[in-house]
Formats: sequence, structure tokens, C-alpha cells
Amino acid sequence: MPAVFVHGNPETAAVWDLLVAELEAAGAAPADLIRLSPPGFGAPLPDGFGATVHEYRDWLIGELTRFAEPVDLVGHDWGGGHVLNAVMSSPDLVRSWVSDTIGVYDPDYVWHELAQRWQTPGVGEADVAERFGAPLERRIATLVERGMGEAVAERVAEGQNEAMGRAVIALYTSATRPVMNELGRDLENAAQRPGLVVLATEDHVVGTVEQRRRGALRAGAGVEVLDGLGHWWMTHDPRRGAEVLTRFWASLDRVG
Repeated sequence: MPAVFVHGNPETAAVWDLLVAELEAAGAAPADLIRLSPPGFGAPLPDGFGATVHEYRDWLIGELTRFAEPVDLVGHDWGGGHVLNAVMSSPDLVRSWVSDTIGVYDPDYVWHELAQRWQTPGVGEADVAERFGAPLERRIATLVERGMGEAVAERVAEGQNEAMGRAVIALYTSATRPVMNELGRDLENAAQRPGLVVLATEDHVVGTVEQRRRGALRAGAGVEVLDGLGHWWMTHDPRRGAEVLTRFWASLDRVG
């Protein structure tokens, strides 16, 4: 059964490196651990691709149709949003889903300070130009300062560029609260497939604990609490993350 991983912002697929290594050490076949890079985030930003929240949903649905069987889908940060948007629209393409981002669909969620900056005309463009145009060492330091594990931050920073900056602005400006509230009205659709919400208690950008638990309840999903871990939990305790995923997937096999 393929396990498909989708990362978010401002990341590349390298954010999964340590977690994937733990899954392989636990016996998962490397060929069954597949990482998809959203356009602009470690993959080219094609001409004509607007990098909106709806276009990323459609991109992921298109990628999932290429698999011969439903997959176990895992998303982090905006990747977790793309996962939920795809599952709400096309649940038949997955066997199960995992997301750490469900809190952003809560009606009471407020975008974090940096997201609001990116949604502000002029301010956002200036921020990404400085952020992604900085020397590599500065980009690494910025990721570490924001909570990413240093070993992974270097690999991720190498993939940050001007195209990622353009994608960031387009994505966030397309995902204002009215848009996210509208998408969140279909959250119950995700209950058509087994789901799991990863709740890192020190992650303060994807909603409160209560908002994430409310989202999980609406989506019919279980909750795994990663006490003491933050937004980039997979870079700080990948073994714990791998245990959460393997336990969830094993429960599906027992049901099946």
C-alpha cells in the first residue's frame, strides 16, 4: 500500500527525510514511501499555474489518480490542507489520510502573523523577496529560528527560491478566511475514509488544541497527541512520528 507524503510552506520534500528513514528502518519498503512536491515548493512552478488553494487541491487529485490503488495520504502544514481538500472532494482516491493542519478550517481560526503579512499587498512581496533571496546560511538560520531541526533545515533551505516566494504569495492570498471557512463546510466529507489528526502541542500556527480537536471530530478522525513537539515535529522526533503512522496504518490492516 503506497504511503504518499505532501509537505507545505516554506518547505521541500526534504522535510520528510528523517521520518521516511525511520519508516524504512521499521520495515517499510522505500518504493512504497512516495513524496509529492507541490508546484513551487521543491517542484517547478508551471506556466499558467496560479498556485491558489483550489489549484493545489486539483493538482493533488490529479497526482493521486496516477496510482493504481487508493493510497495512505499524509500531509504537513499546507500539505495537510491540500490533503484535506483532496479527500473532501475525492475520498475514493485514498485508503486513509493524516493531517496536522485541520485547525485552519475552524470558523474561529485566525491566520498567524506571518500569513497575514503574506496576505498584505506589497508587504508580502517584500517579505518573500528578502526571505528567499537571502544567502543560504541566512535561510537556514531563519528555519531553525522558527523551529525546524537544523539537520533538515539545510536541505530545505537549498530548495528555497524566487518561485517559492511567488507561490507563497499566491497561495496565502487565495486562502483568506472566507475561502477557508467555505472549504471547511465540507469537512464531514473527510469522514468517508479513516483519518488521523496529528496534534503537536507546541505547534501554534495551525490552530488551538480545541480547534484541532473540533476539526477531528467533524472529520471523524482519531487524534494522536505529540506532547512537547512543535510545528516541525517530524524533524525533531521522527521515530515518534513514525510510530504514530505505523500504528495508525496497522489499525487499518486489522480492520481490513
